[in-house]
Amino acid sequence: MSASARKVAVAGVSLADCGRVDGLTPYALHAQAARRALADSGLDRSVVDGFGSAGLGTFAPIEVAEYLGLRPRWVDSTSVGGATWEFMAAHAADAIAAGHANAVLLVYGSTARADLAAGRRTANLSFGNRGPLQFEVGYGHTLVAKYAMAARRHMHEYGTTAEQLAAVAVQTRAHAARNPRAMYRTPITVDEVLSGPVIADPFTRLHCCIRSDGGCAVLLVGEEYLPDLARPPVWVLGTGEHVSHTTMSEWDDFTVSPAAVSGPLAFGRAGLTPDEMDIAEVYDAFTYMTLVTLEDLGFCAKGEGGAFVENGRIGPGGALPVNTDGGGLSACHPGMRGLFLLVEAVNQLRGEAGERQHLRPDGTLPRLAVASGTGGWFCSSGTVVLGAD
Repeated sequence: MSASARKVAVAGVSLADCGRVDGLTPYALHAQAARRALADSGLDRSVVDGFGSAGLGTFAPIEVAEYLGLRPRWVDSTSVGGATWEFMAAHAADAIAAGHANAVLLVYGSTARADLAAGRRTANLSFGNRGPLQFEVGYGHTLVAKYAMAARRHMHEYGTTAEQLAAVAVQTRAHAARNPRAMYRTPITVDEVLSGPVIADPFTRLHCCIRSDGGCAVLLVGEEYLPDLARPPVWVLGTGEHVSHTTMSEWDDFTVSPAAVSGPLAFGRAGLTPDEMDIAEVYDAFTYMTLVTLEDLGFCAKGEGGAFVENGRIGPGGALPVNTDGGGLSACHPGMRGLFLLVEAVNQLRGEAGERQHLRPDGTLPRLAVASGTGGWFCSSGTVVLGAD
């Protein structure tokens, strides 16, 4: 970003209804989240000239934009799995800084849980059998199996234990216990995680994300809107993105995620280091994702993630609170969860996280946060560094 480029702020964030939502369509969740984010910003919908959405409609995001009554002149439909929203936030920030857009609304909504309960879809998620995927689909690897294979490799290479992975689930649930909107709030123990039914070795049920409905929205704007905002701005300081592979045979190292590239890019562009972050919001479809992403973002050395997540370090009151809303493991996971990471990071930096609000050791509000999304089976990673005034 050049010295003359506009600064970019997150002006508004909001959740739609989350958890068990049987009475709304995905389109309605998009609209609910969009209205609430605009209200949170204090800006009128007329300022929105950029729009980002993925995963819904034949012509995403055109259908969703039409449903919302928007006619954007800048559009992003990037779809790279759960990391989609960090990629979109990066693209939106660049567009605003360059003057190609002024106010970009990113919106997501899904009724994945309700659709399954109503029989509108099955639990199996197929990514097809054409292109490079055809060479692996015959072996029957599910998405969770691919993550489990990667976790097993980390355990083999570095001695990471199932107990250390379980500690991630326990601490994430401890965050969720402080979040009234989290879907699962009852505290759990390492033994309870380990004794659950095996989904894909070494993952038991509590090593895996929950299935929920929900939606959220984020509004990014140029700095000239600052006087009109209803909430303190949260600034986009640096972003990074990277894609790694789609077939497991093309993944050079199962113990290294694409956050190893997107993270240093984001921190470098922000002029900051991981050690300066007050909180981290990372994609956690599985416990191993949290552990390896923290390594690759630079919070600890490669292979030290297991020790890093022990002893409450990433839980409430820990040295680095991670996934402070309860994450995809306990709070909500309606599909591509990356936008929820940005919402939670902003709420924490604005001091509006309620019961789960994290404070720095000196009792002040957090000033810096990183949100890092992962897509596919570690196929993509987008990282965004955010800062409060």
